[in-house]
Amino acid sequence: MKEISKLKQNLLELLREDARYTPELLSTMLGVTADEVKSAIAELEEDHIIVKYATVINSKKLDDEKVTALIEVQITPERDRGFDAISERIYLFPQVKSVYLMSGAYDLLVEVEGRNLKEVANFVSEKLSTLEKVLSTKTHFILKKYKQDGVIFEDHEEDHRLMISP
Repeated sequence: MKEISKLKQNLLELLREDARYTPELLSTMLGVTADEVKSAIAELEEDHIIVKYATVINSKKLDDEKVTALIEVQITPERDRGFDAISERIYLFPQVKSVYLMSGAYDLLVEVEGRNLKEVANFVSEKLSTLEKVLSTKTHFILKKYKQDGVIFEDHEEDHRLMISP
Protein backbone atom coordinates (compact mmCIF):
# COMPACT_ATOMS: atom_id res chain seq x y z
CA MET A 1 0.00 0.00 0.00
CA LYS A 2 1.30 3.44 -0.92
CA GLU A 3 1.67 6.16 1.69
CA ILE A 4 0.39 9.52 0.52
CA SER A 5 1.30 13.07 1.53
CA LYS A 6 -0.70 15.19 3.95
CA LEU A 7 -1.69 17.45 1.03
CA LYS A 8 -3.18 14.51 -0.86
CA GLN A 9 -4.96 13.23 2.26
CA ASN A 10 -6.53 16.65 2.83
CA LEU A 11 -7.38 16.92 -0.86
CA LEU A 12 -9.15 13.55 -0.77
CA GLU A 13 -11.20 14.60 2.25
CA LEU A 14 -12.34 17.75 0.48
CA LEU A 15 -13.17 15.88 -2.73
CA ARG A 16 -15.18 13.31 -0.73
CA GLU A 17 -17.17 16.23 0.62
CA ASP A 18 -17.79 17.71 -2.84
CA ALA A 19 -16.06 16.57 -6.03
CA ARG A 20 -17.18 19.77 -7.78
CA TYR A 21 -14.66 21.93 -5.91
CA THR A 22 -12.44 23.66 -8.46
CA PRO A 23 -8.65 23.46 -8.22
CA GLU A 24 -8.63 27.19 -7.49
CA LEU A 25 -11.03 26.81 -4.55
CA LEU A 26 -9.17 23.73 -3.29
CA SER A 27 -5.87 25.62 -3.48
CA THR A 28 -7.33 28.41 -1.32
CA MET A 29 -8.72 25.91 1.18
CA LEU A 30 -5.41 24.03 1.37
CA GLY A 31 -3.04 27.00 1.19
CA VAL A 32 -1.19 25.79 -1.91
CA THR A 33 -1.17 26.78 -5.58
CA ALA A 34 -3.79 25.60 -8.07
CA ASP A 35 -1.02 23.91 -10.07
CA GLU A 36 -0.03 21.87 -6.98
CA VAL A 37 -3.68 20.80 -6.58
CA LYS A 38 -3.97 19.84 -10.26
CA SER A 39 -0.73 17.87 -10.06
CA ALA A 40 -1.82 16.06 -6.88
CA ILE A 41 -5.21 15.17 -8.41
CA ALA A 42 -3.51 13.86 -11.57
CA GLU A 43 -1.20 11.67 -9.46
CA LEU A 44 -4.12 10.36 -7.37
CA GLU A 45 -5.99 9.46 -10.57
CA GLU A 46 -2.90 7.87 -12.14
CA ASP A 47 -2.33 5.76 -9.00
CA HIS A 48 -6.01 4.68 -9.07
CA ILE A 49 -6.64 6.18 -5.65
CA ILE A 50 -9.30 8.39 -7.22
CA VAL A 51 -11.17 6.00 -9.48
CA LYS A 52 -14.42 7.86 -10.16
CA TYR A 53 -16.29 11.07 -9.53
CA ALA A 54 -19.93 10.34 -8.71
CA THR A 55 -23.17 12.25 -8.33
CA VAL A 56 -25.65 11.47 -5.54
CA ILE A 57 -29.17 11.61 -6.99
CA ASN A 58 -32.39 11.90 -5.01
CA SER A 59 -34.42 9.51 -7.21
CA LYS A 60 -37.55 10.24 -5.17
CA LYS A 61 -37.68 13.56 -7.04
CA LEU A 62 -37.65 11.77 -10.44
CA ASP A 63 -40.37 9.86 -12.24
CA ASP A 64 -38.12 6.91 -13.06
CA GLU A 65 -37.38 5.62 -9.57
CA LYS A 66 -35.39 2.41 -9.64
CA VAL A 67 -35.69 -0.42 -7.15
CA THR A 68 -32.65 -1.16 -5.02
CA ALA A 69 -32.12 -4.34 -3.03
CA LEU A 70 -29.45 -5.45 -0.59
CA ILE A 71 -28.86 -9.18 -0.82
CA GLU A 72 -27.15 -11.24 1.85
CA VAL A 73 -25.30 -14.09 0.15
CA GLN A 74 -23.78 -17.16 1.77
CA ILE A 75 -21.17 -18.84 -0.39
CA THR A 76 -18.64 -21.63 -0.34
CA PRO A 77 -15.16 -20.16 -0.72
CA GLU A 78 -12.84 -21.70 -3.32
CA ARG A 79 -9.53 -23.30 -2.43
CA ASP A 80 -6.62 -20.87 -2.95
CA ARG A 81 -8.99 -18.05 -4.10
CA GLY A 82 -11.29 -17.74 -1.10
CA PHE A 83 -14.21 -15.43 -1.81
CA ASP A 84 -12.54 -13.54 -4.68
CA ALA A 85 -13.56 -15.77 -7.62
CA ILE A 86 -17.27 -15.91 -6.81
CA SER A 87 -17.28 -12.20 -5.90
CA GLU A 88 -15.85 -11.41 -9.32
CA ARG A 89 -18.53 -13.48 -11.06
CA ILE A 90 -21.18 -11.58 -9.10
CA TYR A 91 -19.84 -8.05 -9.59
CA LEU A 92 -19.61 -8.53 -13.36
CA PHE A 93 -23.43 -8.62 -13.66
CA PRO A 94 -24.63 -5.19 -14.85
CA GLN A 95 -27.44 -5.12 -12.24
CA VAL A 96 -24.89 -5.29 -9.41
CA LYS A 97 -23.85 -1.89 -8.07
CA SER A 98 -21.66 -2.99 -5.11
CA VAL A 99 -20.31 -6.17 -3.53
CA TYR A 100 -18.85 -6.30 -0.02
CA LEU A 101 -17.18 -9.14 1.87
CA MET A 102 -18.80 -9.16 5.31
CA SER A 103 -18.21 -10.61 8.73
CA GLY A 104 -21.09 -12.27 10.55
CA ALA A 105 -23.98 -14.44 9.44
CA TYR A 106 -23.40 -14.12 5.68
CA ASP A 107 -20.38 -13.72 3.42
CA LEU A 108 -21.27 -11.09 0.82
CA LEU A 109 -23.58 -8.11 0.74
CA VAL A 110 -24.64 -7.41 -2.85
CA GLU A 111 -26.38 -4.19 -3.87
CA VAL A 112 -28.58 -4.64 -6.94
CA GLU A 113 -30.61 -2.11 -8.90
CA GLY A 114 -33.48 -2.76 -11.30
CA ARG A 115 -36.41 -1.04 -12.97
CA ASN A 116 -38.94 -2.81 -10.72
CA LEU A 117 -39.34 -5.52 -8.06
CA LYS A 118 -39.87 -8.25 -10.63
CA GLU A 119 -36.63 -7.44 -12.45
CA VAL A 120 -34.62 -7.63 -9.22
CA ALA A 121 -36.42 -10.81 -8.14
CA ASN A 122 -35.68 -12.42 -11.52
CA PHE A 123 -32.01 -11.50 -11.21
CA VAL A 124 -31.81 -13.14 -7.78
CA SER A 125 -33.68 -16.29 -8.76
CA GLU A 126 -32.25 -16.81 -12.26
CA LYS A 127 -28.71 -15.45 -12.07
CA LEU A 128 -27.43 -15.00 -8.52
CA SER A 129 -28.88 -17.97 -6.64
CA THR A 130 -28.05 -20.38 -9.48
CA LEU A 131 -24.29 -19.76 -9.25
CA GLU A 132 -22.51 -22.94 -8.20
CA LYS A 133 -20.86 -21.60 -5.01
CA VAL A 134 -23.95 -19.70 -3.74
CA LEU A 135 -25.54 -21.53 -0.81
CA SER A 136 -28.33 -19.08 0.05
CA THR A 137 -29.60 -15.56 -0.50
CA LYS A 138 -31.76 -13.20 1.53
CA THR A 139 -33.11 -10.15 -0.28
CA HIS A 140 -33.98 -6.86 1.40
CA PHE A 141 -35.69 -4.23 -0.77
CA ILE A 142 -34.90 -0.61 0.09
CA LEU A 143 -38.22 1.13 0.63
CA LYS A 144 -36.95 4.66 1.27
CA LYS A 145 -33.56 6.36 1.39
CA TYR A 146 -33.17 8.90 4.17
CA LYS A 147 -29.43 9.51 3.76
CA GLN A 148 -26.80 8.37 1.27
CA ASP A 149 -23.10 9.22 1.14
CA GLY A 150 -23.59 11.91 3.78
CA VAL A 151 -26.49 13.55 1.93
CA ILE A 152 -29.87 13.78 3.70
CA PHE A 153 -32.79 13.40 1.28
CA GLU A 154 -35.62 14.49 3.55
CA ASP A 155 -36.99 18.01 3.17
CA HIS A 156 -37.40 19.27 6.70
CA GLU A 157 -40.38 21.48 7.32
CA GLU A 158 -39.98 24.30 9.77
CA ASP A 159 -41.98 24.08 12.98
CA HIS A 160 -44.71 26.73 12.65
CA ARG A 161 -46.22 26.15 16.11
CA LEU A 162 -46.38 29.09 18.44
CA MET A 163 -44.03 28.95 21.36
CA ILE A 164 -45.74 28.73 24.74
CA SER A 165 -43.98 30.43 27.59
CA PRO A 166 -44.87 30.12 31.29
